[in-house]
Amino acid sequence: MMPGMANFRGYRRADPGTQPEHLHPSYVSSIKRAPSKPLVYLPHTLSEVTGPNFDSSTIDVKAKDLTQQGPGAPLGERIVVSGLVLDEDGRAIPHTLIEVWQANAAGRYRHHVDQHNAPLDPNFEGRGHTLTDEQGQFRFITIRPGAYPWRNHYNAWRPAHIHFSIFGPAFATRLITQMYFPGDALLPFDPIFNCIDDEQARNRLISVFDWETTVGEQALGYRFDIILSGRDSTPWEK
Repeated sequence: MMPGMANFRGYRRADPGTQPEHLHPSYVSSIKRAPSKPLVYLPHTLSEVTGPNFDSSTIDVKAKDLTQQGPGAPLGERIVVSGLVLDEDGRAIPHTLIEVWQANAAGRYRHHVDQHNAPLDPNFEGRGHTLTDEQGQFRFITIRPGAYPWRNHYNAWRPAHIHFSIFGPAFATRLITQMYFPGDALLPFDPIFNCIDDEQARNRLISVFDWETTVGEQALGYRFDIILSGRDSTPWEK
């Protein structure tokens, strides 16, 4: 600790096997980018245990409904995605920024790099953000994304997923992850999902169908709770 710095406690590390392996040969791009030497774990200092603060002035309140960002209604199955953001001790984290991005119902991102020959949807941007409330809860309305090919291996298809970025209370708790859907037949074949050794940790990336947030005649509900650090933390996106 630097002289004169106040005492503070760092965040607990994730248990071995509960986060993606840096080298997972079946995920081909990990071969080139994986570290070739053992990792050096640095202690948490003031820079890691502090972070940005957000308030309502930093967000667009309309951004939490991804179905209302175009001149008309987007194509696809409307869904509600909601949940809690928690710390390593199970306490709610209020007023933290959550960003999401995803493919449209046909499995295509609105990005110039995505040249998949599925159609773009002029009424779907595929990105949004919101703040958690006082109880650490968040809620998005969106379209269920489609699967898409990704050329990792012959006939490779990514399962339907939504990307999440959560800032949390400090830089050490920043999390970027992916949410999957229950019962997706592509999950057993996806190298990104399966590069987490621990089955319980891996399954924390799968949302749960939720009757409580399902809107009658409008949208099915899915619950996705997020834990930012500690032994039960939600796995990082590989």
